[in-house]
Amino acid sequence: MNNVRWGSKLGFVLAAAGSAIGLGALWRFPYMTAEHGGGAFLLVFLILTLFVGMPLLLSEFVIGRASQRNPIEGFEYLGGKKVYRVFGWLGNIGVFLLLSFYSVIGGWILIYLVVAFGEAFSLIQIDDYGTGFNNIIANPLYVIIAQGVFILLTAFIVAQGVQKGLERASKIMMPLLFALFLIVIIRSVTLPGAMEGIAFFLTPNIGAIDSTAILYALGQSFFALSIGATTMITYSSYLGEEHNLTQSSLSIVIMNIAISIMAGLAIFPAIASLGVEAAEGPGLVFIVLPQVFGEIPLGMLFYILFLGAFLFATLTSSISMIEINVANAIKGNENKRGKMAYIFGFFVFLAGIPSALSYGVLSDVIIFGRSIFDNVDFLVSNIMLPIGALISTLFVGYIVDKRVVMDQLNVDGNSKMYGLYRFWLIMLRFVLPIVILIVFAVSIFG
Repeated sequence: MNNVRWGSKLGFVLAAAGSAIGLGALWRFPYMTAEHGGGAFLLVFLILTLFVGMPLLLSEFVIGRASQRNPIEGFEYLGGKKVYRVFGWLGNIGVFLLLSFYSVIGGWILIYLVVAFGEAFSLIQIDDYGTGFNNIIANPLYVIIAQGVFILLTAFIVAQGVQKGLERASKIMMPLLFALFLIVIIRSVTLPGAMEGIAFFLTPNIGAIDSTAILYALGQSFFALSIGATTMITYSSYLGEEHNLTQSSLSIVIMNIAISIMAGLAIFPAIASLGVEAAEGPGLVFIVLPQVFGEIPLGMLFYILFLGAFLFATLTSSISMIEINVANAIKGNENKRGKMAYIFGFFVFLAGIPSALSYGVLSDVIIFGRSIFDNVDFLVSNIMLPIGALISTLFVGYIVDKRVVMDQLNVDGNSKMYGLYRFWLIMLRFVLPIVILIVFAVSIFG
């Protein structure tokens, strides 16, 4: 049983929101929005995040706080059978693999921070950002050192503990994330022709909504909240009984939506002003945006601020990924935390080397038509996370004692909230499993 606790409700909310806010909001969301109708996609995403993402998030909070244990022991404790430990192991393995390629992107961000500083002070000159990016990620020395630094930074924060490490870092990085985004947004929306980008992003064109857009928005809302990786189970296991799980989950959902909207307001006005098209993930952040900011007075300064915000978002997610494995390993013995944080960091670093080299010396290694990096991404994002979310939904819906669930949500048979509880339970049992399976099928076969 965990004796460690968050120091405050704000600390938990910021840390959990930081875990959820990462590449989903900044890497995938702008591209998905550009591809699927702008404001129409945003509207569908908002609705689905509230009515699909939040119930799923709440189910993981219930498992974590009710068990007060790491995910492996928590599933066994609540399910009453040792076989349920496999559900926790699945989350452990999933986030380990996820961080192995996630840390590669974290390394790219660190490299580009150095590049942006170099350009800002005229120490580096890049004429073709596309070629420059390809050359950087193909250089084994650059990518491996950068990945190692990113992992070391993550492990250092986790080694400090829940309150001194996770909570303190989140209380610093999350407000800075919002502040940096706000500065970039102000610059972006005041550019000539920026209103066209704002209108595209915020004005729903209902005619642009089709089944494909809905499915992609569903997938985006689903993955944007870090559901299915047991990170939220781990974080909520450090919660005391005084915390309201429903309020906390709503706060995290709202913060995630806010960052997604801020990302759109930072990017779409700027690319509309300069007539540039949004690109997918790496192309947007490392090729398109440097060109965009390069055309603006003091543009490299704003690009550095954007990369700083991106780094904070990526770090807060990676912290939660190592924390899961550390929590499972130390079993509440905080004396082992520092050692285990660095051990797991080292093994994640080793596991990530093939992904880091998959655009350079291992670029010829193609499996199922994908690079090593893309295969690990596909395995975790399209297979393991949906399975993890399905497990949590069915576990709370059918296996956990309903008296335990009601107690965690402060609901009894005579409560005004009982009707909402019954609706949520029906969603967990019958609606959300179908939704998850649809997303899973589309992501695999679509």
